[in-house]
Amino acid sequence: MSSSNCIGICGMRPCCRILMGYGYRSSSVFGSQGPKLSDAVVDNLSKLRSRSLGYIRAIDPNRRGFNVSDSDWGHRPGVCTSGVNRVGNGSKRGVSVIRNVASDFRNHSTSSVDSQVNGKSFESIYIQGGLNMQPLVIERIETGHGDVVKEEESRVEVNGANVNVNIGDSKGLNDSKVERELSEIEKEAWRLLQDSVVDYCGNPVGTLAAIDPADKTPLNYDQVFIRDFVPSALAFLLNGEAEIVKNFLLHTLQLQSWEKTVDCYSPGQGLMPASFKVRTAPLDGSDGKFEEVLDPDFGESAIGRVAPVDSGLWWIILLRAYGKITGDYTLQERVDVQTGIRLILNLCLTDGFDMFPTLLVTDGSCMIDRRMGIHGHPLEIQLNLQALFYSALRCSREMLIVNDGTKNLVAAVNNRLSALSFHIREYYWVDMKKINEIYRYKTEEYSTDAINKFNIYPDQIPSWLVDWIPEEGGYLIGNLQPAHMDFRFFTLGNLWSIVSSLGTQKQNEGILNLMETKWDDFVAQMPLKICYPALEYEEWRIITGADPKNTPWSYHNGGSWPTLLWQFTLACIKMGKTELAEKAVALAEKRLSMDQWPEYYDTKNGRFIGKQSRLHQTWTIAGYLTSKMLLENPEKASLLFWEEDYELLETCVCALNKTSRKKCSRRSQIQV
Repeated sequence: MSSSNCIGICGMRPCCRILMGYGYRSSSVFGSQGPKLSDAVVDNLSKLRSRSLGYIRAIDPNRRGFNVSDSDWGHRPGVCTSGVNRVGNGSKRGVSVIRNVASDFRNHSTSSVDSQVNGKSFESIYIQGGLNMQPLVIERIETGHGDVVKEEESRVEVNGANVNVNIGDSKGLNDSKVERELSEIEKEAWRLLQDSVVDYCGNPVGTLAAIDPADKTPLNYDQVFIRDFVPSALAFLLNGEAEIVKNFLLHTLQLQSWEKTVDCYSPGQGLMPASFKVRTAPLDGSDGKFEEVLDPDFGESAIGRVAPVDSGLWWIILLRAYGKITGDYTLQERVDVQTGIRLILNLCLTDGFDMFPTLLVTDGSCMIDRRMGIHGHPLEIQLNLQALFYSALRCSREMLIVNDGTKNLVAAVNNRLSALSFHIREYYWVDMKKINEIYRYKTEEYSTDAINKFNIYPDQIPSWLVDWIPEEGGYLIGNLQPAHMDFRFFTLGNLWSIVSSLGTQKQNEGILNLMETKWDDFVAQMPLKICYPALEYEEWRIITGADPKNTPWSYHNGGSWPTLLWQFTLACIKMGKTELAEKAVALAEKRLSMDQWPEYYDTKNGRFIGKQSRLHQTWTIAGYLTSKMLLENPEKASLLFWEEDYELLETCVCALNKTSRKKCSRRSQIQV
């Protein structure tokens, strides 16, 4: 991954392209070729603070469409040849492929642009064609500070014996290293993770969902998923390898601007794809050469044809993590990145008919891509809807550059954060005291002073919960709607509530206390249950539609998912219960390698490898490695979680106007 600061200018068009799916509006990448660049522009390129990978595509209805066979793309120098290594196979990456750079505006800091544009014109730069400049290309990459990117000295030597467990300084480099012996299972995990790496035009851009050598029908497991890549990205970042993460963030950002269409209808701007695949196609007019294209899936190929709600939220969270771990904040300050954040937020914060601050979703719009009764306002989405939404809002609040074009959006984010935290803490939390209160609810209350605000019927309290809930501890329920409470415990939603401080300090402690008390239910022989308990009998038939993959205690219906280890580790470190994470990781180590790193385990105790589980599942591998590195470097965990935001507490929406609410639980509970 070595590189230098040599920049070459040429007028050719890019060789690496984004593939447009069916139903996409016709467009070309940059339209007609621009005028020849002046010497001043060329000179300015060497002074740019941040680099560009790939190019901006603009949606313009007046531009000609392109496809793989366009003759306009033939006979170009610098195309990707068949010798380029796209998926890691142990060989050295970094093939010298001429890459194209976006228009000059993309590499300038936002401060120079924001002063000249308002909110709408800011987005029009990104969406409607950018500046009228010819695309440039680079042969080497320079850092945002003008320094040559060098081989990271802090990487794990996969085939060696040592690993650097002291992550680098603010620039991602490390001068003083503390080394320890790698265990055999760690060596194997790093080797498999490297083997899953996908290259695009000679540069790493992500990891495959699974690399099961015996799988003859990979379905979409041979794609790069945004949600699946997050633990891989953290493992690479903690190991001093930032290039793949930066490439991933920029290329998925480029995919965001495509118009997405299913059955003549398009979702809102800002939607991130669930996944993408690097495809190759013969280069027209060139013998033996091909070009690489990125083919995104926005839900048009997904089960149920549902758009991925969680992808954009994960992208924002990973963007913040990249800056925190590497110390490189220039990436999040770029014009295109700032606009990408805004588009995602605009999509999530759009006004509608809903009365609640929680995000309204449909079944299948996250990692749980099948009917599991999570439609409405679930705590779950990609295993953690509202907690993930809250985390993304907090990330955006940190990263958004405040100016005339963003001040209204920042205010909306602050208001939503305050309302969302109050709503979740007040209405989603259950413990023995709260359940007893629900048991005594009066119904059909028509009043602004109603106690039973959602008209919950006491008979909805399931029999298993009465005997299961301990005297100490509690959790955030899975879903809340009028006359409906889903009392299932969704693990990742509760873990991210701890990580993001969506819950109060007392609630966060209660969640881990519950998990420790009910260790045999959540962990047993393999950590961790995705939810508890499983849907069974008639409830399973009605809610899942008798889904043969989500049978009781399997897959999304109570299966055990080892990838949850890294979130559990992060939550335990934050709450000072590192010993719980160490216990879970040690338990997983006994079987993961022997069982060939399965995607999930079945049965109530997690004894069997899942009946349809892929082997060599990448986020199982990466989740284990990330957990190990966080336990070795617990101070790095503090870069990935949030403490209580007292500024938000002071500006609680309850204090802004007079309402019938006599007591704000957000204010009262936080003083613990």
